[in-house]
Amino acid sequence: MRHLLPFPSADAVRRPASQTGFLRILFPRWRGEPAAPAPGAQRNPMPGPEKPAPLVGVGLVPHDQVDSFIAVDDHGKVTAFNGHVDLGTGLRTALGQIVAEELDVRFDDVTMVLGDTGLTPDQGGTTASASIQSAAVPMRRAAAQARAFLVAQAAERLGVPAAGLEVRDGTIWHAGRPTDWHYGRLLEGRRFEMRLAADAAVKDPCDYRIVGKPQPRVDIPAKATGRLTYVHDLRLPGMLHARVVRPPYAGRDIGPLAGSSLEWIDPDSVAHLPGIVKVVAIRDFVAVVATREEVAIKAARALKLRWRPWPALPDMNDLAAALRDNPARVRPLKDSGDVDDAPFDAAGPLQATYLWPYQMHGSIGPSCGVARYEDGMLTVWSGTQLPHVLHGDIAALVGLPADRVRLVRMEASGCYGRNCADDAAAEAALLAYELGRPVRVQLMRDEEHAWEPKGTAQLLEVRGGLDESGGLVYDFSVRYPSNNAPILALAYTGRGDPHSPFEHKGDRTAVPQYRCGRLRVRVCDMHTIVRAAWMRGVSAMPNVFAHESFIDELAARHRADPVEFRLRLMDDERAIALTRAVAARAGRQPAPRPARRPAGRLLRGRGFAQHQYVHGSYPGTGAAWCAWACEVEVDTETGKIAVRKVWVGYDCGQVINPDGVRHQIHGNVIQSCSRVLKERVLFDAQGVASVEWGAYPILSFTEIPEIDVLIMPANGNPPLGAGESASVPSAAAIANAVYDAAGIRLREVPFTPDRVLAALAAARHE
Repeated sequence: MRHLLPFPSADAVRRPASQTGFLRILFPRWRGEPAAPAPGAQRNPMPGPEKPAPLVGVGLVPHDQVDSFIAVDDHGKVTAFNGHVDLGTGLRTALGQIVAEELDVRFDDVTMVLGDTGLTPDQGGTTASASIQSAAVPMRRAAAQARAFLVAQAAERLGVPAAGLEVRDGTIWHAGRPTDWHYGRLLEGRRFEMRLAADAAVKDPCDYRIVGKPQPRVDIPAKATGRLTYVHDLRLPGMLHARVVRPPYAGRDIGPLAGSSLEWIDPDSVAHLPGIVKVVAIRDFVAVVATREEVAIKAARALKLRWRPWPALPDMNDLAAALRDNPARVRPLKDSGDVDDAPFDAAGPLQATYLWPYQMHGSIGPSCGVARYEDGMLTVWSGTQLPHVLHGDIAALVGLPADRVRLVRMEASGCYGRNCADDAAAEAALLAYELGRPVRVQLMRDEEHAWEPKGTAQLLEVRGGLDESGGLVYDFSVRYPSNNAPILALAYTGRGDPHSPFEHKGDRTAVPQYRCGRLRVRVCDMHTIVRAAWMRGVSAMPNVFAHESFIDELAARHRADPVEFRLRLMDDERAIALTRAVAARAGRQPAPRPARRPAGRLLRGRGFAQHQYVHGSYPGTGAAWCAWACEVEVDTETGKIAVRKVWVGYDCGQVINPDGVRHQIHGNVIQSCSRVLKERVLFDAQGVASVEWGAYPILSFTEIPEIDVLIMPANGNPPLGAGESASVPSAAAIANAVYDAAGIRLREVPFTPDRVLAALAAARHE
């Protein structure tokens, strides 16, 4: 059992000796010294439960110092610091490769510290596939500056020009032979007293030895052997267990009634249970705390209380109507040419509506958080993807200054997409602060499914076609309920803004990647209907579902090969090259759409879709380009769709770890197929109805397609985000393949058997 294994010491990830002098200047009570990881700990260990020294809070680890990102101990071992976290994407490994490359040290001599708000700069949340693309940049520059400084120090001691020296594995070489000088000896316990330079000279990619080469992920061995301690496994001396008693309106946006829903509560109703420590009630925040977890569970179920009635949800079985009826604020993104008076060709305009459902993150392990308040310092262990944001939320929740809170990021069984919005960690922090003892909050399965913020629904409407000169006319709008999910404890206690503000995420990849003579793109921002947060691809995956399905429909209307039709409308050279490469990889031969409808029970077809993932409406927010070609089989008797093979092409510029990128592509393909074919959240009048594991279908092992990955050459281009982009073309590629196979258009996700059978029946009556 993992929780019985030794937990790696917090000292194992503290900054090396070269930085302790600097830290003592900034933090008078710093006492951290380096120590070897505990036996069996992973090489890049996570912070542990030993009492940490009081550290500076969020935003106070400077962004402009080399020491904030790089430290070297007396033995030449390197510790690098980054504010982002690894969500199972291999980021820890890739960042280590970048640092080892720029410093010219062995990869095994680099340890990464990620997302600890007491040790790392605030670089924003780990979102939008931006960790390598942006958050790695200052760390890379810091490593390059550190190397230049150390080489200059060696040149001074050896009395030779720095240009005549080279570094191999952290040791200085001169005239083809190693010297007695290595990084640790050159520093002599000093720190890098340098400001971070934006123009630091980094390596030419042609000289890379580590970056661009396959590197096994450093986190996998401990995970595969059960030796990694997850946040769920963390136990502290004297720790209490808590369960939060939530309103019965599962997963609803609690903003309008936040802090005023609890009518009465009877703490004595559970006082007879052995081990009950306290029933905590702060406005709508209700929790039972006990010495044993099973007692807390029993008490949470037995506690007598009453909530005010809430208004019923709109009919979520008619999701399109619910989205249309939700008040919206229209935000124009693009408007060029006169769309309304476009002179269409003989085929005329085409109008189509596409619908995306609410979907669940569905983490294998429900969320968990642990906190301790001691000596005026609140320390919180969490699996969050937003450590510095959560740090600020917790400080506001308990009313402590930011420098009296430390957020230690640990691995969790699920996180990306802001899994349950970090509620468990915030609730543990509030209870630990109230009781003055360590507290662990573990969500139950039904609680996780009910209250985790869902991937939001979207309604997408397109009207367009070709004009008389063959140019594309495109009028696109998306209705997008906000996915901003505030921490529940802030709303329950009335200590945060009860109204979820609009979060402008519906614009991700809302502008199509085709040459449009007349173009209008609008996002209809609206308030939350049910609690929602980011999910892989955010709004880009539904937006591209609409874009690439519509383009395919236009190609079929004009009896054109769908790939060639796209190429005629494309200007982006990287997108063109990727499209051609994937089509060739899949052995696709240009051919017009057949006019006849296919017959038979098992029908096979192929579909194509492509797009760059653009995670904002401002310049410089483009991530990787991705193209899918896929082969599906449609069973016309059962309505079941099987995705047999997916060819995925990827252009993410410079690749840090090819194996890591391939892993990400495989994960994207598997999850995307599951979301497109099976996944949707069901609702009743009160809220989320999909609250058990078996009630939410996901792809099984036997349904996973064969995956063929093509990574495009970097061609001198810098790295781009690769964490989400491979999911973006999925739904359209599958829908287009179903059309190729069976002659039916599926415009509503998921493509369930009942919807396929209904579409087949409708086609037979046309």
